[in-house]
Order: sequence, then C-alpha cells, then structure tokens
Amino acid sequence: MSSLARSANLLFRSSRASLLRPRAVNPIQHVFLGDKLAARGMATAFERTKPHVNIGTIGHVDHGKTTLTAAITKHQASKGLAQFLEYGAIDKAPEERKRGITISSAHIEYATEARHYSHVDCPGHADYIKNMITGAANMDGAIIVVAASDGQMPQTREHLLLARQVGVQKIVVFVNKVDAIDDPEMLELVELEMRELLSTYGFEGEETPIVFGSALCAIEDRRPDIGSERIDALLQAVDTWIPTPQRDLDKPFLMSIEEVFSIPGRGTVASGRVERGLLKRDSEVEIIGTTNEVIKTKVTDIETFKKSCSESRAGDNSGLLLRGVRREDLRRGMVIAAPGSAKANSKFMVSMYVLTEAEGGRRTGFGVQYRPQLFIRTADEAAEFSFPDGDQSRRIMPGDNVEMIVKTHRPVAAEAGQRFNIREGGRTVATGLVTRVLEE
Repeated sequence: MSSLARSANLLFRSSRASLLRPRAVNPIQHVFLGDKLAARGMATAFERTKPHVNIGTIGHVDHGKTTLTAAITKHQASKGLAQFLEYGAIDKAPEERKRGITISSAHIEYATEARHYSHVDCPGHADYIKNMITGAANMDGAIIVVAASDGQMPQTREHLLLARQVGVQKIVVFVNKVDAIDDPEMLELVELEMRELLSTYGFEGEETPIVFGSALCAIEDRRPDIGSERIDALLQAVDTWIPTPQRDLDKPFLMSIEEVFSIPGRGTVASGRVERGLLKRDSEVEIIGTTNEVIKTKVTDIETFKKSCSESRAGDNSGLLLRGVRREDLRRGMVIAAPGSAKANSKFMVSMYVLTEAEGGRRTGFGVQYRPQLFIRTADEAAEFSFPDGDQSRRIMPGDNVEMIVKTHRPVAAEAGQRFNIREGGRTVATGLVTRVLEE
C-alpha cells in the first residue's frame, strides 16, 4: 500500500464518524416549478418511499460519463423509474455542447426497484476539477467510468484521489466503449490496472465490482449484451455494493450553499446538499461564512428535485426560498444552519498529508510563505500556513504528514473533523483534516 493510501486510511480511521455525514452540494439550480408541474398533471410533492442515495459519475474527460448518465435514465425510464434525459439535456451550457465536455456538475434523478438516487455527472476536464470536487463531495458512492480504449488516465487517478478525500468509500467501475475493442486481453489488462489503482488509493480493489459495457449501445438500442443488459448489471452492482448511508438527522440543520439565484416575484433561493439535521418550512435559520456577519432569515419554501417539500433532511439536494435576503448577500461556500449551531472562523489546526510527485503532487517542498487554495465544504479560499511550535524556518516536503496552523483569507464555516483539499497550479497537492478551531 502506498504512503497516500496509508495516510488516507489513518485520516479515515481518525474521523470515521465524520465520514458518515453526507457532504453538502447541489449542482443544479432549482427553479421552483411546482405550478408548471401541476399544470402538466405531474406531482408537485416529493414523496419518500425508498431509501435515498447520492451517487455520481467520475472519470477522465471523454470517457463517456455523460453518455452513461443518459443511458441510465433511458434504461430506468423504460421501467417507469426515471425521465429519459438525452446527452444534450445533461450538458446544458452552450460551452459544454460546443466542446463536447461537461464543465459544471449536472444533477439527475432516477430510481431502481430498491432505491431513489440523486446522480451527479461530474466534469472530467482538468480545467474544471474545482467543479468535480464539489460534485464528488455530494456523493455517498460513485461510478468511475473508464474507456476500454484508453484505460486509466490522469483524471481517472485524480478523481479517485479526490473522491477518497471527500469521503467516498465505495466505487463501482464501468469500463465503457467495449464495442471499440476486439481483443479480450486488453479488457483484462484494463481490469487489472483498475483494481491495482483502486487499492493504491485505499479502495477495495479486489472486491470492487467492475462492469463492462457500452453506454452508446444502450442509448442507441444496439447489442443489448453490451448495452441495456450491462446498464442493468451496473445498477444492480450499485444497489448492492454502495451501502445506504446513515443520515445524521439528530444534529442541528446545516446545508452548504452551492448555487444562489433569484425567482422573480418570489425572492432569493439558495441550493445545496443538506449535510445534517432536518429543516421544516417556515423555520428560522442563520447564514454564515465568508464574512463575520450572521444573516438571520426564515425559510418560506423548500423544494427537492423541483417538487415541493414540507421539510428538508440530511442527504437531500434542496432549494430553500429565503425571506428578505438579497441575492448579492449570498455566495457559494456559505452555510445555512440552525440558529446558534455554526460559526465562521479563519484559523484552524489541521493534520495534513502532502502528496508526492508520483501521486500527482508537488516535486519540491514549500515553506510558510506558501499561498495555495483551500477547498472545504463548498468554499475555496486562499490560505497561509505556519508551524504550531513557532519555528517557521522548516520546509514541508512531498510525502510529509504534518500538523499545521492554517489561516484563510476569509472566514469559512468549518469545524473539527472537516476534510479539506489543497490545490495549486491545477493540481491537488495536499489533503487533510481540521483537528481544532483556533481563536483569532
């Protein structure tokens, strides 16, 4: 096992309880369509009849993540368990359609016979890894898509690392584009490489389900042996391998803000994934982060999957309509919390592992003058580091496990047990855990 895997296992053991908390992210803008849905004869109330699980597709650019997502919706739509969304409906932004890649994370809903799923289709392009971090933080488990023609690629490895560090513990592998491969030995090689890679990053490489198929064949109703039948096998693997998470409903409500937008005539909506607790309509809340100001308001409406809800609970992807709050007062990275239950801070004691060059990190060390970006919950802030013992002459080298003091440029709503990633120059260079909040 590599040093990264050992360090990751150490961090995961030390904060196992924190890993059971769902991470808050909602990469879709809810548009409060209750009236329009009712006009079309569709249900306007979100019904909880099955266990809810948040999953997503991750992997290298152009390996077929969005095509697979579309194929899943088509397959489940044939059973009355989803609405079929074509590729273009998932990659909605004009730039995405023009370039044929996913930039922001798309958010899809479907069900199996056993569960209700919220599915995040994460961008694979290196330029948009920030959005992938946010998407992965939304997941209880993930499907990593690997093209049979390419095998593992740079974002395959980085996505596995980031998924592990934001708390994803179970992965199902979908080896896509098998219709382009004639040599069975090549497929065997892809499987061997993926099992080794999974083990390197602390996943259960030997036990992880690996499904071979073609998402495009499933979309085009060709060769069901590698098309629709393999989508069915994939979803069965997801149902059985990725456990139903235990939601933290007893703690005070907290949701990290991912998107903010305005509804004419209604007000300001903040959307995200509920990390813990339960919130009922007309509840008082506080909005915290990026400044020392606490905004007090009331939630006047709640929607989940564009359906009206009387409450929002841990694990939900929800839009909250806020009374008397201007859109410009809110931003991504803030949190909405039960009154008095959360606080924004700028200074933390952390335990941090610095990636080696072989793990995709830095080639050289750095000192306390280092100013990278810290990603925590949905926030990303410039950060500076110092040593707790006051000796600031030392350098931190790749492969080091260190205790450091981190100070962020603006306050963030973080607490002990919170995971974070450090990035600079388009790559992840360190991962860690907040061990203590420090007074300024």
